[in-house]
Amino acid sequence: MPIRLVATDLDGTLVRTDGSVSARTVAAIAAAEEAGVAVVMVTARPLRWLEGLLGLVGRHGLAILSNGAITWDVAGGALREVHPIERSVGLGIAERIRTVLPEALFAVEAPDGLRLEPGFPEAPGDAPPLGVGPLAEIWVGDVVKLLVVGPNVPDDHFRESVAGAVGADAVATWSMPGLVEISAAGVTKASALARLAESLGIDRTEVAAVGDMPNDLAMIRWAGLGCAVANAHPDVLDAADRVLPTNDADGVAVLLEELR
Repeated sequence: MPIRLVATDLDGTLVRTDGSVSARTVAAIAAAEEAGVAVVMVTARPLRWLEGLLGLVGRHGLAILSNGAITWDVAGGALREVHPIERSVGLGIAERIRTVLPEALFAVEAPDGLRLEPGFPEAPGDAPPLGVGPLAEIWVGDVVKLLVVGPNVPDDHFRESVAGAVGADAVATWSMPGLVEISAAGVTKASALARLAESLGIDRTEVAAVGDMPNDLAMIRWAGLGCAVANAHPDVLDAADRVLPTNDADGVAVLLEELR
Protein backbone atom coordinates (compact mmCIF):
# COMPACT_ATOMS: atom_id res chain seq x y z
CA MET A 1 0.00 0.00 0.00
CA PRO A 2 1.22 3.56 -0.63
CA ILE A 3 2.60 5.59 2.27
CA ARG A 4 0.07 8.17 3.47
CA LEU A 5 1.75 9.28 6.70
CA VAL A 6 5.41 9.82 7.61
CA ALA A 7 6.21 10.03 11.32
CA THR A 8 9.61 11.49 12.08
CA ASP A 9 11.62 12.02 15.20
CA LEU A 10 13.30 15.42 15.48
CA ASP A 11 16.69 15.49 17.19
CA GLY A 12 19.25 13.38 15.35
CA THR A 13 16.68 12.55 12.66
CA LEU A 14 14.90 15.49 11.01
CA VAL A 15 16.99 18.16 12.75
CA ARG A 16 20.65 18.51 11.79
CA THR A 17 23.47 18.29 14.30
CA ASP A 18 23.73 22.09 14.42
CA GLY A 19 20.05 22.35 15.40
CA SER A 20 18.83 23.54 12.00
CA VAL A 21 16.31 22.13 9.55
CA SER A 22 17.59 22.37 5.98
CA ALA A 23 15.77 24.19 3.20
CA ARG A 24 15.63 20.88 1.34
CA THR A 25 13.81 19.23 4.25
CA VAL A 26 11.36 22.13 4.62
CA ALA A 27 10.58 21.94 0.91
CA ALA A 28 10.22 18.14 1.01
CA ILE A 29 7.73 18.33 3.89
CA ALA A 30 5.65 20.96 2.09
CA ALA A 31 5.66 18.97 -1.16
CA ALA A 32 4.68 15.76 0.62
CA GLU A 33 1.79 17.49 2.37
CA GLU A 34 0.69 18.99 -0.96
CA ALA A 35 0.71 15.46 -2.42
CA GLY A 36 -1.55 14.25 0.41
CA VAL A 37 1.10 12.63 2.62
CA ALA A 38 0.77 13.76 6.26
CA VAL A 39 4.07 14.49 8.01
CA VAL A 40 3.90 14.12 11.79
CA MET A 41 6.61 15.08 14.27
CA VAL A 42 6.93 12.42 16.98
CA THR A 43 9.40 13.57 19.59
CA ALA A 44 10.54 13.31 23.17
CA ARG A 45 10.65 17.10 23.25
CA PRO A 46 8.17 18.96 25.44
CA LEU A 47 5.96 21.62 23.91
CA ARG A 48 8.18 24.49 25.03
CA TRP A 49 11.08 23.13 22.93
CA LEU A 50 9.15 23.25 19.65
CA GLU A 51 9.20 26.97 18.89
CA GLY A 52 10.05 27.45 15.22
CA LEU A 53 9.31 23.82 14.32
CA LEU A 54 5.54 23.52 14.68
CA GLY A 55 5.02 25.24 11.34
CA LEU A 56 6.51 22.18 9.65
CA VAL A 57 3.61 19.89 10.48
CA GLY A 58 1.48 21.03 7.54
CA ARG A 59 -2.24 21.33 7.21
CA HIS A 60 -3.07 18.25 9.31
CA GLY A 61 -1.77 20.32 12.25
CA LEU A 62 -0.84 17.58 14.74
CA ALA A 63 2.34 16.72 16.62
CA ILE A 64 3.14 13.96 19.13
CA LEU A 65 5.28 15.17 22.04
CA SER A 66 6.87 13.91 25.25
CA ASN A 67 7.47 10.37 23.91
CA GLY A 68 3.78 9.91 23.08
CA ALA A 69 2.24 11.34 26.25
CA ILE A 70 0.90 14.45 24.48
CA THR A 71 -0.75 14.97 21.11
CA TRP A 72 -0.84 18.68 20.32
CA ASP A 73 -3.32 20.42 18.01
CA VAL A 74 -1.05 22.98 16.38
CA ALA A 75 -3.77 24.93 14.62
CA GLY A 76 -5.93 25.11 17.72
CA GLY A 77 -3.04 25.65 20.12
CA ALA A 78 -4.49 23.06 22.48
CA LEU A 79 -3.97 19.61 23.93
CA ARG A 80 -5.74 16.92 21.94
CA GLU A 81 -4.57 14.05 24.18
CA VAL A 82 -2.62 13.83 27.42
CA HIS A 83 -1.63 10.58 29.15
CA PRO A 84 -0.16 11.33 32.58
CA ILE A 85 1.53 9.08 35.11
CA GLU A 86 -0.62 8.38 38.14
CA ARG A 87 0.95 10.23 41.08
CA SER A 88 1.08 7.29 43.50
CA VAL A 89 2.60 5.06 40.80
CA GLY A 90 5.24 7.64 39.91
CA LEU A 91 6.25 8.32 43.49
CA GLY A 92 6.47 4.58 44.15
CA ILE A 93 8.72 4.11 41.13
CA ALA A 94 10.98 6.93 42.30
CA GLU A 95 11.24 5.35 45.73
CA ARG A 96 12.30 2.03 44.20
CA ILE A 97 14.87 3.78 42.00
CA ARG A 98 16.36 5.55 45.02
CA THR A 99 16.70 2.20 46.75
CA VAL A 100 19.05 0.94 44.03
CA LEU A 101 20.50 4.34 43.06
CA PRO A 102 20.61 6.60 46.12
CA GLU A 103 22.29 9.33 44.07
CA ALA A 104 19.35 9.57 41.63
CA LEU A 105 17.77 12.98 41.07
CA PHE A 106 14.31 13.56 39.59
CA ALA A 107 12.32 16.09 37.61
CA VAL A 108 8.71 16.04 36.43
CA GLU A 109 7.51 17.22 33.03
CA ALA A 110 3.96 18.54 32.77
CA PRO A 111 2.23 20.22 29.82
CA ASP A 112 2.87 23.61 31.44
CA GLY A 113 6.59 23.06 32.10
CA LEU A 114 9.29 21.41 34.19
CA ARG A 115 9.73 21.10 37.96
CA LEU A 116 13.00 19.91 39.49
CA GLU A 117 14.50 18.42 42.59
CA PRO A 118 17.44 20.48 43.92
CA GLY A 119 20.57 19.58 41.97
CA PHE A 120 18.79 18.25 38.88
CA PRO A 121 20.73 19.69 35.91
CA GLU A 122 18.93 22.30 33.83
CA ALA A 123 19.23 22.06 30.04
CA PRO A 124 21.19 24.92 28.46
CA GLY A 125 18.83 27.56 27.12
CA ASP A 126 15.75 26.00 28.72
CA ALA A 127 13.12 28.14 30.39
CA PRO A 128 13.42 28.50 34.18
CA PRO A 129 11.74 25.62 36.03
CA LEU A 130 8.24 26.18 37.37
CA GLY A 131 9.35 24.92 40.76
CA VAL A 132 12.22 23.36 42.69
CA GLY A 133 11.71 21.08 45.69
CA PRO A 134 11.24 17.52 46.93
CA LEU A 135 9.60 15.21 44.41
CA ALA A 136 6.36 14.84 46.39
CA GLU A 137 5.98 18.63 46.44
CA ILE A 138 6.75 19.30 42.77
CA TRP A 139 4.47 16.51 41.50
CA VAL A 140 1.69 18.89 40.50
CA GLY A 141 -1.06 18.34 37.93
CA ASP A 142 -0.68 16.03 34.93
CA VAL A 143 2.88 14.72 34.97
CA VAL A 144 3.60 13.22 31.55
CA LYS A 145 7.25 12.27 32.14
CA LEU A 146 9.31 11.45 35.20
CA LEU A 147 12.94 12.26 34.42
CA VAL A 148 15.82 10.70 36.31
CA VAL A 149 19.57 11.32 36.21
CA GLY A 150 22.29 9.38 38.00
CA PRO A 151 25.30 11.62 38.54
CA ASN A 152 28.61 9.75 38.28
CA VAL A 153 26.87 6.40 37.64
CA PRO A 154 28.13 4.44 34.59
CA ASP A 155 25.51 4.76 31.88
CA ASP A 156 24.77 1.06 31.28
CA HIS A 157 24.41 0.38 35.00
CA PHE A 158 22.25 3.48 35.39
CA ARG A 159 19.80 2.48 32.64
CA GLU A 160 19.59 -1.14 33.75
CA SER A 161 19.00 -0.16 37.37
CA VAL A 162 16.26 2.33 36.48
CA ALA A 163 14.55 -0.06 34.06
CA GLY A 164 14.60 -2.82 36.67
CA ALA A 165 13.07 -0.56 39.31
CA VAL A 166 10.37 0.67 36.91
CA GLY A 167 9.34 -2.84 35.90
CA ALA A 168 5.93 -3.09 34.26
CA ASP A 169 4.48 -0.10 36.12
CA ALA A 170 5.61 2.39 33.45
CA VAL A 171 7.74 2.73 30.30
CA ALA A 172 11.41 3.66 30.71
CA THR A 173 13.38 4.79 27.68
CA TRP A 174 16.26 7.06 26.77
CA SER A 175 17.46 9.28 23.96
CA MET A 176 20.72 10.64 25.43
CA PRO A 177 23.38 9.48 27.89
CA GLY A 178 22.78 10.04 31.57
CA LEU A 179 19.02 10.57 31.40
CA VAL A 180 16.13 8.10 31.55
CA GLU A 181 12.61 9.27 30.70
CA ILE A 182 9.67 7.44 32.29
CA SER A 183 6.15 7.54 30.83
CA ALA A 184 2.89 5.99 31.99
CA ALA A 185 2.39 2.29 31.29
CA GLY A 186 1.52 1.72 27.64
CA VAL A 187 2.56 5.22 26.57
CA THR A 188 5.10 5.20 23.74
CA LYS A 189 5.63 7.00 20.48
CA ALA A 190 4.07 3.96 18.82
CA SER A 191 0.88 3.97 20.89
CA ALA A 192 0.28 7.66 20.21
CA LEU A 193 1.08 7.26 16.52
CA ALA A 194 -1.33 4.32 16.24
CA ARG A 195 -4.18 6.40 17.72
CA LEU A 196 -3.39 9.35 15.46
CA ALA A 197 -3.24 7.18 12.34
CA GLU A 198 -6.57 5.57 13.23
CA SER A 199 -8.14 9.00 13.70
CA LEU A 200 -7.00 9.92 10.18
CA GLY A 201 -8.26 6.63 8.71
CA ILE A 202 -4.73 5.47 7.91
CA ASP A 203 -3.63 1.84 8.31
CA ARG A 204 -0.26 1.02 9.86
CA THR A 205 0.85 -0.43 6.50
CA GLU A 206 0.47 3.11 5.11
CA VAL A 207 2.78 4.62 7.74
CA ALA A 208 6.54 5.17 7.52
CA ALA A 209 8.39 6.04 10.75
CA VAL A 210 11.92 7.43 10.98
CA GLY A 211 14.12 7.67 14.07
CA ASP A 212 17.59 7.40 15.51
CA MET A 213 17.45 6.42 19.20
CA PRO A 214 16.00 3.61 21.36
CA ASN A 215 12.93 5.68 22.24
CA ASP A 216 12.05 5.45 18.52
CA LEU A 217 12.17 1.65 18.41
CA ALA A 218 8.51 1.07 19.24
CA MET A 219 7.19 3.25 16.41
CA ILE A 220 9.77 1.96 13.93
CA ARG A 221 8.67 -1.60 14.66
CA TRP A 222 4.96 -0.64 14.55
CA ALA A 223 5.02 1.19 11.22
CA GLY A 224 4.58 -0.53 7.90
CA LEU A 225 7.95 0.91 6.88
CA GLY A 226 10.39 1.45 9.72
CA CYS A 227 13.40 3.60 8.83
CA ALA A 228 16.58 4.64 10.60
CA VAL A 229 18.89 7.45 9.64
CA ALA A 230 22.46 6.23 9.10
CA ASN A 231 23.69 7.95 12.27
CA ALA A 232 21.20 6.01 14.42
CA HIS A 233 21.92 3.90 17.48
CA PRO A 234 22.93 0.31 16.54
CA ASP A 235 19.69 -1.13 17.99
CA VAL A 236 17.65 1.19 15.76
CA LEU A 237 19.70 0.30 12.69
CA ASP A 238 19.12 -3.38 13.41
CA ALA A 239 15.34 -2.90 13.78
CA ALA A 240 14.83 -0.79 10.66
CA ASP A 241 13.46 -2.03 7.36
CA ARG A 242 15.48 0.66 5.61
CA VAL A 243 18.46 2.88 6.44
CA LEU A 244 18.31 6.44 5.11
CA PRO A 245 21.16 8.96 4.83
CA THR A 246 22.16 10.72 8.06
CA ASN A 247 20.29 13.62 9.58
CA ASP A 248 23.00 15.98 8.28
CA ALA A 249 22.50 14.52 4.78
CA ASP A 250 18.71 15.10 4.89
CA GLY A 251 17.69 11.46 5.22
CA VAL A 252 14.05 12.28 5.98
CA ALA A 253 13.90 14.54 2.92
CA VAL A 254 15.22 11.68 0.78
CA LEU A 255 12.31 9.51 1.88
CA LEU A 256 9.72 12.28 1.44
CA GLU A 257 10.94 13.14 -2.04
CA GLU A 258 10.27 9.56 -3.12
CA LEU A 259 6.63 9.84 -2.05
CA ARG A 260 5.69 12.89 -4.09
